[in-house]
Amino acid sequence: MGSEGDCNNNTNLRKPKFLCLHGFRTSGAILKKQIFDKWPTQVVDKLDLVFVDAPLPCQGKSEVEGIFDPPYYEWFQFNKEFTEYQNFDKCLEYIEECMIKHGPFDGLLGFSQGAILSGALSGLQDKGVALTKVPKIKYLIIIGGAKFQNKSVAENAYSSPIKCPSVHFLGEQDYLKKYGKELLESCVDPVVIHHPKGHTIPRFDEKGLEFMLSFIEKVQAEINK
Repeated sequence: MGSEGDCNNNTNLRKPKFLCLHGFRTSGAILKKQIFDKWPTQVVDKLDLVFVDAPLPCQGKSEVEGIFDPPYYEWFQFNKEFTEYQNFDKCLEYIEECMIKHGPFDGLLGFSQGAILSGALSGLQDKGVALTKVPKIKYLIIIGGAKFQNKSVAENAYSSPIKCPSVHFLGEQDYLKKYGKELLESCVDPVVIHHPKGHTIPRFDEKGLEFMLSFIEKVQAEINK
């Protein structure tokens, strides 16, 4: 866990601060390595990224075993249809504790299970069922995201449009691509960055980098008004 990034040329500008939520059965250290290995300094140097581990130890085999070192963690457990969740309330309370301890934050960055959480938390916060003790989430960076399928969670998370500015990474070969598109439909004017890979943290092509830097510039201008 830690805060990363060098100072901007203009030291008077505060960098947007994001709490980063990793994927299922991985860790904050793994997400940090994925991002800093693949994203150029011109992106990461403009962001204040804080990486935390999920609250629950991995309860099964991790798909990154042999690629990244353990320990591995998970945010909550779920059934095959992704309609029933265990330890979900505990997960929400833990994220709020992290936001109190390491914040305040401007937004959330999430990958996979962390992206599904990030995409729902703004709506859950607006409905007063999560993150009631911390400032409003203002921005979202969603990588390989999807919607919750549990009816009560979904009603709270998506019944109103997600209005905070968001950028979404959609992989052509990502098995969650279809569900990531469904999440887009709940967002107001989302920025979409397409990439040719699967369910992973992607590198930027020229167009994607342009979109990302434009998004960060907009966020930075708003938080430094």
